[in-house]
Amino acid sequence: MTIAKPENQNIEFKSTWRDEYLKWICAFANTEGGILYIGVEDTGKVIGVKDSHKLSEDIPNKIKDTMGLICDIKILHDGSLDYFQIKIEKYPFPVSYHGKYYKRSGSTMQEMSGIELDRMILRVQGRTWDSVPVPHVNVDDLENDAFRLFRKKALDSGRLDKDSLDVTNENLLHNLHVTEGEYLTRAAILAFHPDPEKWVTGAYIKVAYFENEADILYQDEIHGPLLLQVEKTMELIYTKYMKALVSYDGIYRKETFFFPKDAFRELLLNSVIHKDYLSTTPIQIRIYKDKIRLWNDGKLPEGVTVDSLYKEHISKPCNPNLANVFFKCGMIESWARGFEKITAFCEELNAKLPEIDLSLGGVTARCFASDAYLKLMKEHEETLQNAPLNVPLNVPLNVPLNVPLSEREEKILKLISSDANITVTEIANKLNVNEKTIKRDITALKEKNILEREGSKKSGVWVLK
Repeated sequence: MTIAKPENQNIEFKSTWRDEYLKWICAFANTEGGILYIGVEDTGKVIGVKDSHKLSEDIPNKIKDTMGLICDIKILHDGSLDYFQIKIEKYPFPVSYHGKYYKRSGSTMQEMSGIELDRMILRVQGRTWDSVPVPHVNVDDLENDAFRLFRKKALDSGRLDKDSLDVTNENLLHNLHVTEGEYLTRAAILAFHPDPEKWVTGAYIKVAYFENEADILYQDEIHGPLLLQVEKTMELIYTKYMKALVSYDGIYRKETFFFPKDAFRELLLNSVIHKDYLSTTPIQIRIYKDKIRLWNDGKLPEGVTVDSLYKEHISKPCNPNLANVFFKCGMIESWARGFEKITAFCEELNAKLPEIDLSLGGVTARCFASDAYLKLMKEHEETLQNAPLNVPLNVPLNVPLNVPLSEREEKILKLISSDANITVTEIANKLNVNEKTIKRDITALKEKNILEREGSKKSGVWVLK
């Protein structure tokens, strides 16, 4: 006799019994359950076992003694041959064999450890990663600026009214369901703590500008509460990394970025909300002159494919408690409408839709410059090539060509275009002149409507107009 069904995720054949096969029973219990046949070859042919009566007593006792499991064990007959069928149910708690945990993957058995074991334990407990409480941290340790931003955006969006927001930070966290008893959860730590990396390695964002695939011109890391990380990253990218091309429609000045800001914000928020924070790798953003690559060490929600992202699909955030914080402050939708909004933003500005793929061990979003931007960039480059010798060729792309600049002003703009946070002292040191001279040059650049300062002297940034 041959068993018709081959070995698969839920069926395993063993020709004889060995105690090491208890690992397979452990693996079935930790995965989806299954059937282990003893006395059956890999092909499914029944060859029977010896001492079936003794095994019928030994096997259940060994399963119970080593793992505490009760399995349905039957002796089956094929003529004169006896063989065993052991049915293992999926258990609602992690099952270990001699202190180790195993799982079923296809027709193989694998030991679990580290991140994979953590995921399994959370799954069987019915918990999400971001709902786990964190000891030794309290509300007073959290970042007030993050709470201020949350309250402002929640009120502006209408997601919460003034009465709901006019409470203590502690009560606000309780109302957001990011506490458990006296503890804050991981969602609260990520959203509001000034240094979430104390508990969650890799909870930050890396940005770099690439001249090509090999050469990095400059880079930054954005740390702090995730609520502020998103705002800081958007500001940094659209002031320092993505330079707008300047054109004029009559007397009106027009700035064109190669990818819509609102659409990129949606992509960034998706990465932050759906990131697998069990991973220690940060979100990474690579920026080139005409494309962006946003990478997140995570995966798409269960049941959602790349092809269905731009179609109607169900909202299944990987970190639902964290997602609720961002939803309540109006930064994201709760109905899986993020990609619908991206489509609308791109259509409004005739931009190309981002390409999403699951390469590089995570979720990658690739954004490309629109045809209008590429055309404008080509015109700008041709203008530079045909410009008179006294026209500067090394200034940022968003400086109009008809504005005369001194050599030192050109150098200042080049330094600022590479680092929007650079100080007057740092510029003076790099150019080997005194600070008063640099301050006069910066005043002149402001008067020429090329440069402005956003924010305070200490924490503000330079913005090329």
